[in-house]
Amino acid sequence: MDPTLKFSILLLLLGLGCYSWGSHNSSTAVNASPIKNDFEHCERVVKKWAFSSLQQEVKEDKHTLRDLLFFLHVPRTGGRTYFHCFLRKLYYSSLECPRSYDKLRFDPRKQQCRLLVTHDDYSMMSKLPRERTSVVTILRNPVDRVFSTYEFSVEVAARFLVHPNLTSATQMTRRMRAKTKGVSTLDIWPWKYLVPWMREDLFTRRDGRKLRGSNNFQSNDPYNMEEIVMSLHKFINHPIAQEVVHNGATFQVAGLTNNSYLSEAHEVRHCVHKYKLLGDHVLQVAKKRLDDMLYVGLTEEHRESATMFANVVGAQVISQLGVSNSSEESAADSKSEQNYSDSDSKPDNNDLWNRTPNGKESEFASPETVEPAKGNMTVEELMEAYEDCISNLRKSQTLRHNASLKRISPANFTKEARLQVPEAVLQQIRQLNHLDLELYKHAQNIFAKQHKHNFGITEIWRRMLKSSYGTGIKVLSLGTTLVLLLLAFHVFVNAKRRTSKVKV
Repeated sequence: MDPTLKFSILLLLLGLGCYSWGSHNSSTAVNASPIKNDFEHCERVVKKWAFSSLQQEVKEDKHTLRDLLFFLHVPRTGGRTYFHCFLRKLYYSSLECPRSYDKLRFDPRKQQCRLLVTHDDYSMMSKLPRERTSVVTILRNPVDRVFSTYEFSVEVAARFLVHPNLTSATQMTRRMRAKTKGVSTLDIWPWKYLVPWMREDLFTRRDGRKLRGSNNFQSNDPYNMEEIVMSLHKFINHPIAQEVVHNGATFQVAGLTNNSYLSEAHEVRHCVHKYKLLGDHVLQVAKKRLDDMLYVGLTEEHRESATMFANVVGAQVISQLGVSNSSEESAADSKSEQNYSDSDSKPDNNDLWNRTPNGKESEFASPETVEPAKGNMTVEELMEAYEDCISNLRKSQTLRHNASLKRISPANFTKEARLQVPEAVLQQIRQLNHLDLELYKHAQNIFAKQHKHNFGITEIWRRMLKSSYGTGIKVLSLGTTLVLLLLAFHVFVNAKRRTSKVKV
């Protein structure tokens, strides 16, 4: 055989052998570690997002209120109270930015847009002038927030039980949504996921009771009364709760909810849910966001949080806006109030109902005028208005809460009933919300620093002024008397001099 031909055949055989060996090893490598490769991909995705997010620095003093106030409302933290009892006393409706629920886009460049209150997450900042926007929020103990989310989902869903069946309730919903321009609970994150799910579950259980013809309940624990309502244990383990409830505050502050404006949010959230270890990157971003906010309140520290909000935020709003009492602005605001039908503009923020033409209740909020404070005000007057407002809100909320729970009697959610929930369930809630627990601890530290920074010297001066108030009045009265006597003496002397000159 020709040596050249023999050499060529040898090279060809060696090449085929190498290709076969390489392909085999490459295939083996891919098949041996798909999980590793997927984790590395997820790690790159999450780290890239986190690095980019952490680079967004606050250029100006974070303690100074800027042109636009963005209230990032974490559900079930008491944010609606702040909206109606603080912000509505400070801002006229004409200064509010249009709401953005479920990505209903709006133009933040609206003339005189100074206030935005929404359940949208931090990704909303991509639509706002970052350098001119201050962010505030309130956080709540994660375990209590899960309880409250579950209870509110049941409470709102229970209102549909006035209908004979689920089909009737669904049809009524469609008709009402077609007639009104307002935004209902079913349009708002996260209730647009939780309420329909819970509503369907309540009807299924009610239908089951009718078929059995039995009202014998095996449990006295409202959080585990399967005959009537989904148990808390089943709720927290459901995929819907996993997606929108657990660690919800962390994802909302980080800007990564399933309602996010960020294109990469879905993949980042998916990776974090799949590999819990990557959640620490999201937590660090959320912590940094809290650090850069103008104000961070705590639901549990109600009185202290409200006082701090009035002093930190309210005082600066009053200083900036002056709360004009002109008749034109008051009239324009009154008109705006009457025409405004968004459910978050109501004192109950998503859970007020009104009567339909058929006499039945709908899930849509009824319009209600919330009168803003007119004229110039002080921080003390703002707090007085807040106390009156919150008292009225609590009364209406209690009435509505009791009316709703009557439809799922004997289930009745109370603070005392929470004590019956097994420790195993509570521990699972903590595990499922480990990021929120860490973020809440960070918020507590921020709150403590805010309290010390803003109230240290202020409280001392207030106490001094208060203790010396009576003495101050006495000193003022004495001083006034002396000034009047000196003035009278001066007039008397001048008059005497003029008389002497005339005589001469």
